[in-house]
Amino acid sequence: MAGLQTTAIIVIIAILVLAVFIILRKPIKIVFKLILNTVIGFIALFAINFLGSFIGVSVAVNWINAVLVGVLGIPGVALILLIKWIAVI
Repeated sequence: MAGLQTTAIIVIIAILVLAVFIILRKPIKIVFKLILNTVIGFIALFAINFLGSFIGVSVAVNWINAVLVGVLGIPGVALILLIKWIAVI
């Protein structure tokens, strides 16, 4: 009898977790996209800092750049480089 109760509890918990994922599917997708943009953007920033050290280009990794890269991803890195280029001219 105890095994049947344990199984019923596990099934109910699984159904509740599935219901939460169905309800929050769209917000979770947005969060995963934001995380993916952030990871790809930071990899690009570090690559630019590493490769740019040979030609004199560097981009600071601070909270403003982190927000831009987190929201925009690779285009955010391009925007940071464009702003840096315009500021120099």
